[in-house]
Amino acid sequence: MGFYFAKPSTLLSPYVKQYWGLENCLKPGEEHMQRIVPNGLMELTFYLGDKPQLINHHQEALAHSVLSGHCNSPYDLVVTGNLQLFSVSFRPLGASMFFNLSMGELFGCLAPARYLLNEHIDRLENSLSETADFNNKVRLIEEFLIDRLTQKDHASGQKRLKESISLINKNKGIVEVDVLASSACWSRKQYERNFQEIVGTSPKQFMRTVRFQHALHYKGQYPETKLAELAYECGFFDQSHMINEFRDLSGVTPKQYFAECEPFSDYFSE
Repeated sequence: MGFYFAKPSTLLSPYVKQYWGLENCLKPGEEHMQRIVPNGLMELTFYLGDKPQLINHHQEALAHSVLSGHCNSPYDLVVTGNLQLFSVSFRPLGASMFFNLSMGELFGCLAPARYLLNEHIDRLENSLSETADFNNKVRLIEEFLIDRLTQKDHASGQKRLKESISLINKNKGIVEVDVLASSACWSRKQYERNFQEIVGTSPKQFMRTVRFQHALHYKGQYPETKLAELAYECGFFDQSHMINEFRDLSGVTPKQYFAECEPFSDYFSE
């Protein structure tokens, strides 16, 4: 299995967290199931080989390239054959700088990139498919994103929401919405509307995901942490509250999750 990561250029680093790629060829008849949980990041993913099958998702099938909106529940991907993918992980405010629609419209969706990028997608998909080297794929996607960035008017709410995201990250998803609205100099109603449009989900749902991701990150750093201590350290009301949140966001209890999955946070990883 080949796993690749790269950081964006200085110009794109305010909007893009990372690029990553995966190549995995399974033997005939073999399959692998990957649980996808809410991670607070929107992603643009290109499937350059066989496409995974969607399980427990309202959509029936994946397109060859998709922009993944935020979600509030898990789903599974069943991988068979030759999987090759290349993905762009956007920062919380990043995706809105490249796509001319409200990010809130993508909540719970795996939107085919063809609907968002029109005639540009065929050329980009072909270029990525024909390029074997991961670093060259990064170069191609950077050229594409920089071109779209120069065509996009900077969203007026970006600067106001930047402080909000900093507060949410610093407090690991535990901040009153009224405090965030005040930091952005908006009324609560204005704040929630602009947050939904630019980030792609409600402030409360986003902070719920961030708190869940912090629990994964904390457990990864301190693997001996007991569940009751983890609930306290990560701002849950109690252990029962944490269990309910894990069931909603991952489909299993914390005990089951940590027994079956590595406690790794896409959101807080560097």
